[in-house]
Amino acid sequence: MTTSALAADIVDTAAEAGTFTTLIAAVEAAGLVETLKGDGPFTVFAPTDEAFAALPDGTVEDLLLEENRDQLVSILTYHVVPGAVASSDLTEGLTAATVEGSEVTFTLEGGPKVNEANITQADITADNGVIHVIDAVIMPGM
Repeated sequence: MTTSALAADIVDTAAEAGTFTTLIAAVEAAGLVETLKGDGPFTVFAPTDEAFAALPDGTVEDLLLEENRDQLVSILTYHVVPGAVASSDLTEGLTAATVEGSEVTFTLEGGPKVNEANITQADITADNGVIHVIDAVIMPGM
């Protein structure tokens, strides 16, 4: 049984939620919409609008500039893990390779986290994967 009457991919599911407008704008600016609408499956750790707003002033605007597209792509693909990873799959200290190429680390003590970002809502199912809502933007090399 699905959680919605209409099936939707990761991008449409995130857009429908209404709390990911900055993430959607960034995905569009990075040219990643078609990828995230693809077959997958993908696991996306989706920062909320509030998570993007917490970045230093001007960061989001700078990242959305065409000349910073490579950096934006790197940051966004660091939030994506190939395959469908459910919250029940997470274990203390588990690492996973991201599409960007670096690894993220999961911890469970004090609630589930990816790197230092809290997973505030888990297991939002989409046709081509799963979304976990996080409260911070994670950066490669953290």
